[in-house]
Amino acid sequence: MKTAVVYYSGTGNTEAMAQMMLSALEKKADASLIKAQDFTEKETAEYDAFAFGCPAMGAEVLEEEVFEPMFTSIEGSLKGKKVVLFGSYGWGDGEWMRTWEARCKDEGINVVGTIICQDAPDDNTQREIESIANCLI
Repeated sequence: MKTAVVYYSGTGNTEAMAQMMLSALEKKADASLIKAQDFTEKETAEYDAFAFGCPAMGAEVLEEEVFEPMFTSIEGSLKGKKVVLFGSYGWGDGEWMRTWEARCKDEGINVVGTIICQDAPDDNTQREIESIANCLI
């Protein structure tokens, strides 16, 4: 099982979650950590599963200059693959994640789980990540 952890991080919180996800996946799978700006649609064929990380930005939306264009370009290539969505937020109630998950499901993407944390990830976030990583393997 080859899995990509693709993320964008503004403050480092989502990057920390991506590192946690990579560590959890590496125990049982061939996993790669990739920044969103370095990931392209043609690479989706190389992976069996994905964990995508993006923090809430603005009025609880995905980051609009790097992550959103990348994700829009690959959405059609994700059908039939397992996907986990994760990210951090500093305000609001997680609406960006609910919207993102609904968008993916509307596109026929197999979202096997989501993880959000407010501000920096903690031990509880680590446990959630380790648990949900098993869904990708």
